[in-house]
Amino acid sequence: MKKTTTVSVFAASVASIFVLASCATVPDQPPALPQPTAAEVLEVMKASFADRGVAKLDRLDQTEIQRLCSQVNATGKPLDGASIERLQKAAMDAVKYPADGNFIGDWREGERVAQSGRGLQFSDAAGSVNGANCYACHQVGPTEISYGNQGPSLLGYGKNRGVKDPAAKESEAMVRYTWQRIYNTHAVNACSNMPRFGDAGILTEKQLKDVMALLLDPASPVNK
Repeated sequence: MKKTTTVSVFAASVASIFVLASCATVPDQPPALPQPTAAEVLEVMKASFADRGVAKLDRLDQTEIQRLCSQVNATGKPLDGASIERLQKAAMDAVKYPADGNFIGDWREGERVAQSGRGLQFSDAAGSVNGANCYACHQVGPTEISYGNQGPSLLGYGKNRGVKDPAAKESEAMVRYTWQRIYNTHAVNACSNMPRFGDAGILTEKQLKDVMALLLDPASPVNK
């Protein structure tokens, strides 16, 4: 009888592996899971939270513009020009201007509003005064060393835009633009992340005027 060598055994083993491999079938990829709808996501989110104090579940409800901009963030596909124009016009039409026609308050009070991040939290009592927390996203006053950079610097806001007197006729366009931007930023920038301070009822009309003064009053340290 012919002896089987180690080499021939190895060769036979390798050959058998190739034969088995050629007979094997690659399993199909698992089917892609269906993506949840926006309504289903909202239902899950609302089931995960509960009303607590002044923090209510209705905060999870999005406006149309927020819903569409969330889709932009999720898909990376920008809104078409017609949608942007329609949404910004609707937001602009809803802007409420001061009843007395005066846009400028006290910049000192405006600085307090800008510094305060209090309000609208579950631990706050109903009716508590809200802050704007402007420094979380912007540089505002020249002496504050702690501020965020998600938004642009507002240092020199009025001065850099040529506002020497907010009550002057030549300042009217910039004053109104600034009010619109603070009242509802979507009126100017459809998918801005800035809070809708007036439209959402975060700040009172007086507080809005005071923040306006902080940004536009030549006497404000912002413009020194």
